[in-house]
Amino acid sequence: MVDERIRVVIAKPGLDGHDRGAKIVARALRDAGMEVVYTGLHQTPEQIVETVLQEDADAVGLSVLSGAHMTLFARLHELMAERGVDDVVVFGGGIIPDEDIPELERVGVAKIFTPGATTTQIVDWVRQHVGAPAGT
Repeated sequence: MVDERIRVVIAKPGLDGHDRGAKIVARALRDAGMEVVYTGLHQTPEQIVETVLQEDADAVGLSVLSGAHMTLFARLHELMAERGVDDVVVFGGGIIPDEDIPELERVGVAKIFTPGATTTQIVDWVRQHVGAPAGT
């Protein structure tokens, strides 16, 4: 039987050492039946893209609390384009000002979850916007 679960990489890029939110989101997605790979702290965009490729992910979610979200998301998008990854949905969350969200969307981020988003909202959004791989 082919595994038809949604595969999501949850990553903590950069120097930010606060990963409680990322772990909560990873657990919520897993508990909702998705296959989740959590990369751990201090990942570079290069490492994250490599994990996305190795895990054949359907989506990648970045948790950014450090203020470096513009640079980190842009670099992730650039690297994914270089590697021909155009079928992976990128989303994120953390301390991201509302005024930065349109620019993040311009570089390919499908959704930003700001503080106060519930795990139910995140799970529902991933189900609706990522969908299961072909054949489901």
